[in-house]
Amino acid sequence: MYRPSILGYLLAGVLLPVSLLYTLGVTLKRLLSASQSFGIPVISVGNLTLGGSGKTPLTIALAAPLEKSAVILRGYKRQSKGMRIVSHWGEIACKVKESGDEAMLYAKMLPNALVIVSEDRVQGILKAKELGAKAIFLDDGFSKADIEKFDILIRPTPAPPLPFCLPSGPYREPFWAYRYANIVVEEGKDFSRKVHVENPTAAMVLVTAIANPARLNPFLPPNLVASYTFPDHYMYTQEELITFLKRHNATSLLVTHKDAVKLEGFDLPLSLLTLTLEVSPSLHNSVATYLHQFDAR
Repeated sequence: MYRPSILGYLLAGVLLPVSLLYTLGVTLKRLLSASQSFGIPVISVGNLTLGGSGKTPLTIALAAPLEKSAVILRGYKRQSKGMRIVSHWGEIACKVKESGDEAMLYAKMLPNALVIVSEDRVQGILKAKELGAKAIFLDDGFSKADIEKFDILIRPTPAPPLPFCLPSGPYREPFWAYRYANIVVEEGKDFSRKVHVENPTAAMVLVTAIANPARLNPFLPPNLVASYTFPDHYMYTQEELITFLKRHNATSLLVTHKDAVKLEGFDLPLSLLTLTLEVSPSLHNSVATYLHQFDAR
């Protein structure tokens, strides 16, 4: 969808009637939804397209300075159902297989926050409010038009070459849905990332299971001896990671923090691609203004 071949373009054309039906369905759903307030400020950080766009680190950067913030997400690929409290104001309350890797990453990176996974976002919001949250962040909650919220959408750069909804293109809602966001942000303009390698070694093997792993390419060190990428949210086994180390006579595995939360207890040599996100003052001010206006109601 992001680097289509000629066959990819042909397949997109064949599937276009299905995409048009999908587009009609999601558009009607949004237009017919009535938003409801839950008496607490809700901020959604998301994107219109499939694949990684930086919503997780952006959510972390925006939530970290706030007191009593909560993050609610679906917990994609977790081995549990229903609502789970992942982190109760810094106290980890479940294992990564129950929470999913993204939720555990939030729990590790936001030690003073509340993190909840729930397929039903409304149920998660009510629970967060009950537990004393003062502001709620929805990870990828733009499609939840029945929830009154401040929507931040991340526009991917560059834009995908196929401007269609699923299955002909990467859009989950039509590209004109950007008009429904409160603010649309772009990397390089509203936020930027800095990456450094923590605990580097002489011969590292990159192992990662994130969406669009090509995003890491500009930050990879020269002393990689091999690279292995897996589908987003893939759960590693210790045996396969040991095989990679032995196969390349490597001195460590190079992983992201999202990967690292799944490797605790494996007792393997790790090097971390540590990400620091710098958010523009105007974006911080937009969030602060929304929170102030909500409290002033």
